[in-house]
Amino acid sequence: MKVKVDADTCLGCGLCVGSHPDIFEFGDDGKAVAVAEGDDADVEDAINSCPVQAIKAE
Repeated sequence: MKVKVDADTCLGCGLCVGSHPDIFEFGDDGKAVAVAEGDDADVEDAINSCPVQAIKAE
């Protein structure tokens, strides 16, 4: 599943990066960036764990 992180909303807390490093990395600004598509379950987990709802499935 494709996934996108809204950089304006992201706090850079790292929950998604820590849980799913195959999908997310930290960008130069310290905020999460989606670098790969993910398993539907992994993407849903990241979406649900984001405290500011910055992650969206596409």
